[in-house]
Amino acid sequence: MNASSHRSRLAALIGLAVLLFSPPLVLIFDRPSANGPSWLPLYLFVAWILVIGLTAWLMEYRREDG
Repeated sequence: MNASSHRSRLAALIGLAVLLFSPPLVLIFDRPSANGPSWLPLYLFVAWILVIGLTAWLMEYRREDG
């Protein structure tokens, strides 16, 4: 993977993280359901794990020589 491709993927990852944690999207999950608590903690946990997992995959990815 060349440097420009790596930078563009990092920029896309940052854009995804900004989108996932933007207030309009977070407020959708902050509303309590009719018979239970808010989905916000679960949403934040899953979004955070997704960002961490994609970051780890992106930083560890190496193109095999071949």
